Amino acid sequence: MVKKILGVAVTLIVVAVLLFAAFFIRPDYTLEDVADYAAPPSAFMELPDGAKAHYRDQGNQDGMPIILIHGSNSSLHTWEPWAEELGDTYRIITVDMPGHGLTGAVPGDDYSRAGMVRFLDEVVSRLDLTRFALGGNSMGGGVSLAYALDHPEKVSHLVLVSSGGFPPAGTRDAPIAFRMASTPVLRDIMPYMSSRSMVEEGLRNVIADDSLVTEEMVDRYAAMNRYQGNRAAMVQRFAGYGAGQEYVHERLGEIGVPVLVLWGAQDFLIPVEIARKFDAGLSDSTLVIYEEAGHIAMEEVPEKSAGDVRAFLAAH
Repeated sequence: MVKKILGVAVTLIVVAVLLFAAFFIRPDYTLEDVADYAAPPSAFMELPDGAKAHYRDQGNQDGMPIILIHGSNSSLHTWEPWAEELGDTYRIITVDMPGHGLTGAVPGDDYSRAGMVRFLDEVVSRLDLTRFALGGNSMGGGVSLAYALDHPEKVSHLVLVSSGGFPPAGTRDAPIAFRMASTPVLRDIMPYMSSRSMVEEGLRNVIADDSLVTEEMVDRYAAMNRYQGNRAAMVQRFAGYGAGQEYVHERLGEIGVPVLVLWGAQDFLIPVEIARKFDAGLSDSTLVIYEEAGHIAMEEVPEKSAGDVRAFLAAH
């Protein structure tokens, strides 16, 4: 009887593992698998450490350069609405950060904020840029702040969209991928997992209006998530988020350029109270809150948010 029970238990475990593998485990995509996302105006540059950065350089090539940095688990494609809205006047440069988009894994596996600042400066140097406006969403906002602190001579303006930079005070309704990445065992198998439904659930958590979560958007985010090395990089990145060097809130007073702070009132990932902390801590800031938006205002309210960027740059 004991042997029979053990046999049934082993069979159930094997079936559970096979079902898990069938529904969740997916191999990495290669560049060939996602070639549509690398079509022009996309380009690639090789950096000194061997990393191949995916970037786009669009808009008015004689205009003020604006470099835009995406958020965690996103890609440069998130800025396409702004490239369309602002490209008539400004040169819009977007780049996939290490462990994201079509840049993917990088030599040395440094996915810390400091590593991203170094990566960004190598991209800037390759593009021969000496002075530019810099903007970022979420993780990208934190990278932008850190870059401005390290290279104040290069940054003329900052644009922060639901920016990182403050220690989390606890999040509400965090996307499932964030919860899994902080859970022992689950975080160890995350590099082998992928589920389109998880991606869709995450987007619905960060976007206020569910109707904006289209099939095309989910496909794009899911494809970028599965690009080679990105899932493993995500786990490494989340593991380092507790380190004090990932936050810059105590140095906001050192930022000496005008800063535009854009936030969605319905942002449950980084609550709108953080926007007010940024506004209070910065010496020269303009705060705009969108009542109808969540965490990624550049995709949720592209015309309004791009219009506010245009007005801010014109006024400063």
